[in-house]
Amino acid sequence: MLIKLRAPGWYRAALFDVIGFAFAFGLVVLIRTLMHEHPVLDGYAITTVALIAVPLFFLVGLGVADYWFYWAAGKRTRPEDHSAHGARTWRDYFRVNTDHKVIGIQYVVTSFFFLLIGGLLAMLMRAELAQPGMQFVTPEQYNGLFSVHASLLIFLFVIPVFAGLANFVLPLMIGAPDMAFPRLNALSFWLLPIAGLMMLASFLAPGGSFASGWTAYAPLSTSLPLGQTFFTLAVQFAGASSIATALNFLVTIITMRAPGMSFFRMPLLVWANFSTSLLVVIATPFIAASQFFVLLDRALGFQFFNAFVGAGKNGNVIMYQHVFWFYSHPAVYIMMLPGFGIISEVLAVKARKPIFGYRMMAFSLLAIVVLGFTVWAHHMFVSGMAPWIRIPMMVTTAIIAIPTGIKVFSWLATLWRGVLRLDTPMLFALGFLTMFTLGGISGVMLAMIPFDIHVSATYFIVAHIHYVLFGGSLFTIFAGVYYWFPKMTGRMFDDRLGKLHFWLTFIFFNITFGPMHLIGIQGMPRRVADYAQQFATWNLIISLASFGLGLSTLVFLYNMVASWRGGPRAAANPWRALTLEWQVSSPPPIFNFDAVPTVVGGPYEYGVPGAVHGIFKSPAEARPTGTIATSPTPE
Repeated sequence: MLIKLRAPGWYRAALFDVIGFAFAFGLVVLIRTLMHEHPVLDGYAITTVALIAVPLFFLVGLGVADYWFYWAAGKRTRPEDHSAHGARTWRDYFRVNTDHKVIGIQYVVTSFFFLLIGGLLAMLMRAELAQPGMQFVTPEQYNGLFSVHASLLIFLFVIPVFAGLANFVLPLMIGAPDMAFPRLNALSFWLLPIAGLMMLASFLAPGGSFASGWTAYAPLSTSLPLGQTFFTLAVQFAGASSIATALNFLVTIITMRAPGMSFFRMPLLVWANFSTSLLVVIATPFIAASQFFVLLDRALGFQFFNAFVGAGKNGNVIMYQHVFWFYSHPAVYIMMLPGFGIISEVLAVKARKPIFGYRMMAFSLLAIVVLGFTVWAHHMFVSGMAPWIRIPMMVTTAIIAIPTGIKVFSWLATLWRGVLRLDTPMLFALGFLTMFTLGGISGVMLAMIPFDIHVSATYFIVAHIHYVLFGGSLFTIFAGVYYWFPKMTGRMFDDRLGKLHFWLTFIFFNITFGPMHLIGIQGMPRRVADYAQQFATWNLIISLASFGLGLSTLVFLYNMVASWRGGPRAAANPWRALTLEWQVSSPPPIFNFDAVPTVVGGPYEYGVPGAVHGIFKSPAEARPTGTIATSPTPE
């Protein structure tokens, strides 16, 4: 037992959790004693400090930071024997691992766990809303349900699951053996479950749950019970994870591309994650700042958002919204751009055609990065901000539809006269095109100031955000998981169950969120636990459809688990794709490539006679990869 506690791992992590709490307890008592504060034991202060200290001690105990501590202390660092690199048994997925492929799977599985929890919270909300009146929860509990539901799915599912898929695929796509900073990669993952558990605890916190909505608007968030502090710190850990991952992606893409892979020979998924990483690095510090301001107001009595301090020192409530949305509108594209890259990969392979307008697709991604920072205040048309800023925000919001429209046009042109293979990844890609286009149309409507003011606090907003983030992001996530499942696991999934999953999701999704546009325009308010009798019929239909949508996820889970355990063995390149990740075994070797590939062509030259994307040069031979038929014939 003593040996286990000395070595990094779960035993030592549990011990360090106790030490971390004792540290927080002792620090608060010491400071309050020195400052002659009474009572010495302040439960709120101890909890706040413990929420910071315990996760950090846990990370040290688990072994994430051991190497750095040896180096910082001036001791001899342990030689890198790669014993913590790669997965040899299932237990390796529950340990600190520096293999980008293991970390990618850890990200994806953990993110789907939080999807299930967030989905269950949504089912509870829809059960409550199935008819007027209060059935199962109180209004306060309902506020907690929709707040934690949205926060989990944004910060703990959509953003990190894209990071997980990219973690697995991106180094393979550019011909790299791993990410640029493997230990930082491991740290970025282990920050995620900490943030998720803290977010879940925000609903169960003693004294009251986090219930101010995922936006956590001040001054409400500065005066709510203890659950708000759990949320505030959970966002900090999730944001730190995102920034670490984004920095890793940027350095990996810029410095570790295979010989011959120029920027305009990169697959569009790599372009998408490059653009997303720029957004994350620039924008995420703003939400960190907004939550630090809230924490300082709550814990130390600062007055950033107290509008009634007096003596000319009043805080500024609107400032919170400006800082928050300066992150949170770019965050919409953080949750969309990786999906754009996934769709580009799937459509090109399944249509057996080159991506139409490859360079414009890449430039439009960069245009979205720039324009994403010019539209934040369109979320604030009814906030009471200065009226003059509404017009430029309306104009920039309409303009940002142009690069997105370029992408939709390019995808449709790629499909035109292609040889389509309508398997599960392709169906979800086509479903994304339909749902995201509908969400984009309602987004253009919301850019118009009079219309936005009319529907701002109604279910029209709920419909729009779900068409964009569920019909947009989640459909691309499912497409990506199905597409790379053979590469990640070495097994093929059941395509019949995959198609069943798609059609159940597509049908129930539209029945759930389509009618919300109608009742929203008619005036049904969002974020309320009760409503007028005139909306009862539509809400019953929506609730029944939402239960069907939730059950459709069980088909996906069964397919993934059963196929991973006993599905047919996958070939190295079951889709006949050109990109480099499909030119190695399924699953790939520990360091990805036996020989460094050399890129000699574009990644999407389907139907081009003699098309080759890359070659592997070894002392024995130069093996061409990605050669396809001279005409786009189906398999």
